Amino acid sequence: MMLGFVGLAGVGKSSVELVKLSVCKGRVSRARSYNAAVSYKSRLLTSVSVTTPRMAADSSDSKNGQYDYDLFVIGAGSGGVRASRIAAGYGAKVAVTEERYLGGTCVNVGCVPKKLFVYGSHYGHVVEESRNFGWDVETPKLNWNRLIENKNKEIERLNGVYRNIMQNANVEIINGRGELVDEHTVKVGSKQYTADKILIAVGSWPNMPKVQGIEHAISSNEFFFLPELPKRTLIVGGGYIAVEFAGLLNGFGSKVTLVQRGENILRGFDNDVRSFISSQMTAQGINFQFGVTLSKIDKVQTDKEEHYQVELTDGSSVDVDCVICATGRVPKTAGLGLDKAGVKVGSKGEIMVNEFSQTNVPNVFAVGDVTNRMNLTPVALAEGHCFADTEFGGKQRSLDYENIPTAVFAQPAIGTCGLTQEEAEEKYGKENIVIYKSDFRPLKQTIAMGTERTFLKLIVEKSSDRVVGCHIVEPSAGEIIQLVGVAMKAGATKADFDSTIGVHPTAAEELVTMRTPST
Repeated sequence: MMLGFVGLAGVGKSSVELVKLSVCKGRVSRARSYNAAVSYKSRLLTSVSVTTPRMAADSSDSKNGQYDYDLFVIGAGSGGVRASRIAAGYGAKVAVTEERYLGGTCVNVGCVPKKLFVYGSHYGHVVEESRNFGWDVETPKLNWNRLIENKNKEIERLNGVYRNIMQNANVEIINGRGELVDEHTVKVGSKQYTADKILIAVGSWPNMPKVQGIEHAISSNEFFFLPELPKRTLIVGGGYIAVEFAGLLNGFGSKVTLVQRGENILRGFDNDVRSFISSQMTAQGINFQFGVTLSKIDKVQTDKEEHYQVELTDGSSVDVDCVICATGRVPKTAGLGLDKAGVKVGSKGEIMVNEFSQTNVPNVFAVGDVTNRMNLTPVALAEGHCFADTEFGGKQRSLDYENIPTAVFAQPAIGTCGLTQEEAEEKYGKENIVIYKSDFRPLKQTIAMGTERTFLKLIVEKSSDRVVGCHIVEPSAGEIIQLVGVAMKAGATKADFDSTIGVHPTAAEELVTMRTPST
């Protein structure tokens, strides 16, 4: 069986470094008043000469009558929609242009459909586990088309929710691809629009390997529209998208091979977590091949079927029905006209911004994955909100990127907040941190008799007793780490954790009962 696909694309989410312009230390704006009755104070760029912006033809539509809009947003993903709604709430005249679908990558081909598929992939082994709990259930049969149908209905509903959010906020939606003409003008199709401020929120795009036969492979964008579940799948890459797809496809019954050029999956995560989750996934039947990657893809036709023969860099080959490349994402800045407006970009095409998401062009801003800071949907939302508060609400705000909780919906899931052990040792010194770890068989598995185990880890800075890192591998890790993030943001110490009464019997109670440091 060889699978074709419906090619759809997304705008949307990969490094955890905050990119700051070395020459851009503050926010620059002109004094303006909106419904919030706020006057803006200028904060000048150091080492940058600011020229008077070109004024567009007079317009009575915007608040100052000089431009068509107070804010023009390119990209209606998470960050763009949040920024436009909040800015409009402050009385700004706002327009958003989007060339594909409302909600960006997360809603359409990212977080939301991925999580729905993760849910769906659990039911097969849940039925198996139920037998030891006394249930006699027939072996379930997957109807892939019904899953795709129901997923599409939910995504369409969410597209409508995003449309209503913007319409209710009096944000004008313009269909088409936005391109900068200059620092105050955006071209969409044959029309041009002027704006006092421009926000770029176009996200990122899958990076496909440049190898022979790559046209036979798909990215995460196309995966959610496959007409059939592949019997055999090759996943190229070792990041969180690759790991999540490997887990859910394995859960649905596909035979999964994951190839990764590095020595392990999830580079940048805590090493104990990396080792633990790879062993868990191996126990579930996922085949890992490390130290190799894609070399060539050939389409093979036999009397019985069509499939792909994939050659790897070590000379070996594997026959599969579907090749998914999860080899990173790049900022989607090509063709945006950034050079025409003089906006600076980095080596990966990311838009360079300061702490207020402001580029080197004072009235042009960028949020979300296109800046390649911390590429997470909630971060893009927060960046968009901070931008709108600062530029239109008179509340100068920038995002604090420390202790942001996040999850990888592997199977079991990973929750992480703060520093890895490796980062903590580098920051504080190995002798100045204390590690607490627990690895155990969860209560459910004592009867279910599955391979799943639970892992928890706390990293504590000695002198302050503050918890500077927390890492969890457990089915509910995403739910647990959200509240751990609140505690860590508040500066919780190990003593605070120790003085908290555990909820019994849960896996999470281990976080407040670990007393013996790991050796």
